[in-house]
Amino acid sequence: MARNETIESSGFPLAFKVRQGRARPAVIAAESGRDVFLAEARQIGGHQKECVVHEGATGSAFRAVSDEGAQLKGTDLAPFPLGFYNAGLSADLVNRVLATARARAITLDRLEVELHNRYSMTGSFFQGTGAGAAEPARIKVGVSSSATRAQIDALVQDAGLASPALATMRVPLVNTFALYVNGRRRRVTSLPPSQSPDAADPFVTYRNAPVPLEGANAPRDLVYKTGQTTQGEFVLQAAETKGRVVIDVSGHCRLLDPAGVTETVVRLGFPRTSHFAIRSDERGTHDIAPSGLSLTTSGIVFCYITQLLRYIEHQKLNIRGVRVVQASPYTLAGTPAGQWRGGAEPVDTHLFLNGEADEDTCETLMTVAARTCYLHAALGATLPPEIVVEHGEPAAA
Repeated sequence: MARNETIESSGFPLAFKVRQGRARPAVIAAESGRDVFLAEARQIGGHQKECVVHEGATGSAFRAVSDEGAQLKGTDLAPFPLGFYNAGLSADLVNRVLATARARAITLDRLEVELHNRYSMTGSFFQGTGAGAAEPARIKVGVSSSATRAQIDALVQDAGLASPALATMRVPLVNTFALYVNGRRRRVTSLPPSQSPDAADPFVTYRNAPVPLEGANAPRDLVYKTGQTTQGEFVLQAAETKGRVVIDVSGHCRLLDPAGVTETVVRLGFPRTSHFAIRSDERGTHDIAPSGLSLTTSGIVFCYITQLLRYIEHQKLNIRGVRVVQASPYTLAGTPAGQWRGGAEPVDTHLFLNGEADEDTCETLMTVAARTCYLHAALGATLPPEIVVEHGEPAAA
């Protein structure tokens, strides 16, 4: 990957397709199977991050960028990491509702999702005692249909169980890690070590920065800033965490195409932060946009890199070239005639660091980031989502 470009200097959209796949993975297309989504991510300047997600062995690959708002001294040019995760949960749930409705011959006249995440940090982030935490997602699914209330309630609850994205919160995972310092893999002792072979360093894989696929039939606004911001007085987030810091993330997901193209507007609870719209494509045969599972995968790796960068910045560590390769397996079991069950398996994270910091310092960095990462906290906990159904047309604003 090229070294010096930034979000503002590349001239590229905030998200685009990098490679066209042969077929959408089974877990997207509502077929029983297991697919590993591979994320290759890196810091591109400040708190700006870039990630390419490969949708299984047969799917397409999409690139997206993430940033932090001014409260973390970011440029606010791209969505915050937790926004990608929120949008991914919502979009994947929509996918499962649509697939289950088709299997049960239920017509939906309206489908939208309001999803709220809450996270917190306790202890001292920079003294190494900090711990990130997550709460169950609170979800309201708005549905209009000629089907009975009982049918719709059962449909939505079954769709929640069918979502591999929601399984990342519902099923506790023991995630694994590998560490490479200046090109050499070292033994990991402070976290569960990865048993997988060496991953390819994205710096080697991408001699140049990813570029939009030529001729791809995809809009430029897969991700964009809406122009709205969260109200309130700006507050710079303190470098040292004291007490309990709470982070609220909200998203509203709607269908742009009833076949499965969604747009989720995500909002961070900090004042003066921008709202972003993130699109997904949940159709089994088309992919003008990344799937909800791609967005979920991106959010996890973006959140982890943010914690790495915050610790490097505060401790003034002589570390550069932060890159991560993350393998996220998702599963889907069942049949259209019965019920699907979505699953998630442990995330395998390979961290590449370069610089003059010694190997023990690099492992400390890897471990502190894992323990303070809000989404690794969500992955490791049992957080069944709280899903309610809003029947009929939404109330007038």
